[in-house]
Amino acid sequence: MTKITSQPFYAKFAFVLLSLVIIFSVLWIGRGVIMPPMFALLFAILLDPIAKFLNKKARFPRVLSILVSVLLALLVLAGIIFFISWQVTDMMSDWQKIKQNVNTHIDNLQNYIWRTVNLNKTEQEQMLDEATSGSGSSIVGSTLLSITDALMNFVLVPIYIFLFILYKDHFKKFLCKVFKPMHHPVLKDVLMQVRVSIRSYISGLMIQMLTVSVLTTIGYMIIGLDYAILLGVITGLLNLIPYVGIMTAAVLSMAATLTGSAEVDVIIGIVVVNIIVQFIDNNLLVPMIVSSKVEINAMVSITGIIIGGALGGVAGMFLAIPYIAITKVVFDRIPELNAWGYLMGDDLPKTFEWRKIRLPYYGPDTQPAEFIHYTTTHTQPEPKQEEDEKQD
Repeated sequence: MTKITSQPFYAKFAFVLLSLVIIFSVLWIGRGVIMPPMFALLFAILLDPIAKFLNKKARFPRVLSILVSVLLALLVLAGIIFFISWQVTDMMSDWQKIKQNVNTHIDNLQNYIWRTVNLNKTEQEQMLDEATSGSGSSIVGSTLLSITDALMNFVLVPIYIFLFILYKDHFKKFLCKVFKPMHHPVLKDVLMQVRVSIRSYISGLMIQMLTVSVLTTIGYMIIGLDYAILLGVITGLLNLIPYVGIMTAAVLSMAATLTGSAEVDVIIGIVVVNIIVQFIDNNLLVPMIVSSKVEINAMVSITGIIIGGALGGVAGMFLAIPYIAITKVVFDRIPELNAWGYLMGDDLPKTFEWRKIRLPYYGPDTQPAEFIHYTTTHTQPEPKQEEDEKQD
């Protein structure tokens, strides 16, 4: 008879750490190859209902329905890029005014450094030349490399989306062959939950992006900011990156204001607009649209975004949350990994409403339900057990 022994906790934990090191090393080494399929998988899950509708309701052939759905997504993306390019071109028509204001702000900054650090303008320019000497070619080279990577991804991602939707059933059969029939109900549940979570999350992000763009544009128009539509759209797009995007958008808006106007007072208006929009976003849009679809605690989200940014830059930061959500769905349905799924989840107390403002409830701390159940069933033995212990 074979004796099964369970490994101690430190051995399991060491194996988990080793697995994480291997996974992150593979992602780092092959990030240029792995990123396009990871992007494509998310948008294939989102576009699959459109392809299915065109195939079954509109009687399109399957290949044509998938191709049309991918082309529709590309048209939406091309429309956004065209709109931003058009606004930037309009902004460049005021180049002389922008150049004059930029020189004014540079002079003010140099005068401030002169008064504070006692470095005149000539010395400042010499230090700047020494710091940037020899780096021009590297900057040009990295810029060309980034543009090349972006063009490659722009071509590869639609192809991967098309192939993921086309071979969807093929991949499902592959997973059924990998796992034993006894695990197929769990596999079916995992695939269904992943599909629902990703579709809801990405569609919620699109609604959030549109709402933030509209609110920010209206706020910038109220304070009389130039190019309010362009800056509002950029804010909505950058808001897709949790925690980091909105701060970047605020900094870009301030920089655009300083280049377009010599007055610094408008920055206060930009800060106020961003605070109001973020208050609405965090208290209404995120709880109702985004957080209800992906229940991940803030600590795991921030850590995942930092790791994703280190691995894949902006693309990695965008991909972090949905793939953490997929990982949590898998962990929650595997008994051996259920504890890690709980660690990634959000188990904060319910919120309460104070003067129409919904805030988290931090009332008297109580033990988790599982711990209470454990203590009530194990700390006080039943009378029969006490009698047995006395007899022993």
